[in-house]
Amino acid sequence: MDPAQFLTAPRVTIVAGKGGVGKTTVALTMAMAATKIGLSALLIEIEGKSAIASLFGRDDVSYDGTELFGADQSSGRGSLTARALTPDDALLEYLRDHNLKRISNRLASSGALDMVATATPGIRDVLILGKVKQLERSGAADVIIVDAPAAGHAISFLRSASGLLNAVNVGPIETQAREVMELLSDPDRCEIVLVTLPEETPVNEMVETAFSLEELVGIKLAPVVINGSLGDPAPFDIDPADAAAEIDVELGDDDLKALRMATTFVGGRARLQAEQLERLNRELPLPQIVLPFRFTADLTLVDIDALADVWLEQVSQLADQA
Repeated sequence: MDPAQFLTAPRVTIVAGKGGVGKTTVALTMAMAATKIGLSALLIEIEGKSAIASLFGRDDVSYDGTELFGADQSSGRGSLTARALTPDDALLEYLRDHNLKRISNRLASSGALDMVATATPGIRDVLILGKVKQLERSGAADVIIVDAPAAGHAISFLRSASGLLNAVNVGPIETQAREVMELLSDPDRCEIVLVTLPEETPVNEMVETAFSLEELVGIKLAPVVINGSLGDPAPFDIDPADAAAEIDVELGDDDLKALRMATTFVGGRARLQAEQLERLNRELPLPQIVLPFRFTADLTLVDIDALADVWLEQVSQLADQA
């Protein structure tokens, strides 16, 4: 299986993880990877708090879609579009699509949307997932990447449809919830990618989330992504003085002291990460894609592009092992 087949086997990939693990970075990395092999990618924001728009020099990402860049035939690169889905916009669109435009206008002008959502718990999430389902059915892009809420909310987000089906037996809400469940439970249409840092608490939460999703939702679990890896700790055990001597570089005492402190610290972190990866292998036997730590305060598109290359390389390796 090549990376293109890996990416398009299910058209919808939902990316979830504990807050702070780089979930949005991974979602964007996957979308960029898709474009690098000529696929069109649609990146969907749910919480509307990411910095995706600013990375591309845009003020925001719209509900109807913002093209971040178009397809380039000369390089063979595909297009990337982002959409910010909100429950209110999804509800208004749903009503308009069902010939209820007048009601939707009144709801919008009266501020009654919150009352409608509160009266039907879970409806907000089902409306968003219903829009994702609609985009998947219409073939809006070769690859649809959903940047889901943080792990705690992700479970309730994905369980919303089954909860509504338990409460509603007939009508348009039941139909919407049932069709969302069909999407989530079909491994040929949808999968979830869980993201973690190689640290104790995020790994614990990933393992718990994975089992909860399998048991309660039945959604297909894709290879997990380990973000921010420092890699093999062995190189950090080399004394900076020896490394400098090998390349004929002279270092002063202050430089050596600073480098030794840095390598000791980073090497210690790398060893702790390796321990957590070993534990994750034991407790959650799923294939892994490991993305390296980028030594920068703020990620740029150059960083995302580099991560996309790593992602594609590792997917090819996973495919070779399959």
